[in-house]
Amino acid sequence: MNISILRLDSNPITTATSPATATANHRSGILGCYNGTNSCRLNQLQQRKKNPSIIVCSTTKPLASVVDRHGVSESGLSRIESLSQVSGVLGCQWGDEGKGKLVDILAKHFDIVARCQGGANAGHTIYNSEGKKFALHLVPSGILNEETVCVIGNGVVVHLPGLFKEIDGLESNGVSCQGRILVSDRAHLLFDFHQEIDGLREAELAKSFIGTTKRGIGPCYSSKVIRNGIRVSDLRHMDTFPQKLDRLLSDAAARFPGFKYGPDMLREEVERYKKFAERLEPFITDTVHFMNDAISQNKKILVEGGQATMLDIDFGTYPFVTSSSPSAGGICTGLGIAPRVVGDLVGVVKAYTTRVGSGPFPTEIMGKGGDLLRFAGQEFGTTTGRPRRCGWLDIVALRYCCQINGFASLNLTKLDVLSDLSEIQLGVTYRHPDGSILNSFPSDLRLLEQLKVEYEVLHGWQSDISSIRKYSDLPKSAREYVERIEELVGVPTHYIGIGPGRDALIYK
Repeated sequence: MNISILRLDSNPITTATSPATATANHRSGILGCYNGTNSCRLNQLQQRKKNPSIIVCSTTKPLASVVDRHGVSESGLSRIESLSQVSGVLGCQWGDEGKGKLVDILAKHFDIVARCQGGANAGHTIYNSEGKKFALHLVPSGILNEETVCVIGNGVVVHLPGLFKEIDGLESNGVSCQGRILVSDRAHLLFDFHQEIDGLREAELAKSFIGTTKRGIGPCYSSKVIRNGIRVSDLRHMDTFPQKLDRLLSDAAARFPGFKYGPDMLREEVERYKKFAERLEPFITDTVHFMNDAISQNKKILVEGGQATMLDIDFGTYPFVTSSSPSAGGICTGLGIAPRVVGDLVGVVKAYTTRVGSGPFPTEIMGKGGDLLRFAGQEFGTTTGRPRRCGWLDIVALRYCCQINGFASLNLTKLDVLSDLSEIQLGVTYRHPDGSILNSFPSDLRLLEQLKVEYEVLHGWQSDISSIRKYSDLPKSAREYVERIEELVGVPTHYIGIGPGRDALIYK
């Protein structure tokens, strides 16, 4: 792909060639849980919420106390508390933007954190107050905040062995999960065989492989769409469960000759899932009822997106996408809540761009430049450990994501990773091979491979910004970079990440 590079003074420099490639007063009390057999499962949380750690901010003095307790500045607290009753945090690129950290920080100010789509292909890395690292895949990132209820919605595909492993890991590290994780009775179950056929499918595709995480996400959603999937509620009917599982496994064996299925496998899986059903029962909830009742009681809800818009099954770089809807529309279908109740959405975007797996990547940096960015940002997948492809921030793709989701604000993450660079580029325009401008992000993969990217070059700041906590204290060049992004996409940046820790966040 041909790339034109322009400096901000509009004087062209060289042309290079590269492949394309509720506020605190809402937080007293807690909702009941509606699973039909245990409607008061969260009463213990109600008692915890009555303790003195919850401070109602009605004057300047209590506000200062909250700042001391949570390490959030007065302006930052004001920014967080202004978020609407139902807010969301969604990815703006190809995933791995750092959504989990913002969710973890915001969760202190919300009653419920909910996942609405995806599965264990999501990898959200967060740190507790002691700096201990947690890698979450299914459990919402609000779990480290002991007063937050975590919901796994109907749009999520749930691998029970993986979920229980996460819960066990959290519990062993002192994070209580009892009564705090609710799993939708409508969510579909992802089985080990889904993971196996995910690998077989990738092998079939050979050189055209998608580059999935091989966590079985696509095959599980395929089972859901062709209507032979098995839902969490089916675990309550073990008399019919074997027949449903047999049909599912038989279909897989008929489609993939490499998948070996027989009576022994069915018998072993049924016995295994009898035990899983018993363990999962306390978590199973009618989350559609729960979420809508929470809304009617004015509880604050934060939706945590997995993956990102550029991987959306409809709006992403199809077929190099995930199998769900990580954009704003997935919130309603994945949780069973009405569009009118969804308020502020925060788009999370890296200060540069990465993607894992195959597919077009117009602003990718090839060779040593990409390697330097990868190691500086430690760009290796949380879920797979795979090295991420790296490139400059793609403004065309970001603007496209902002249009689709209607973001109220952005969280620009990993700004500190760019600190050593003398010059930083922004991909601002796509041009057809004939030089004419593309008005939006194209669906045509061939065009994505052929288009020319026009860049603006900004000065780097070449200084350590990881200890800065006030926007005005950032170097002038860093502020100019942030403000140029805002100008180009038309969305304000309210949060700026300058390191992995909870406190490494600037509120703008």
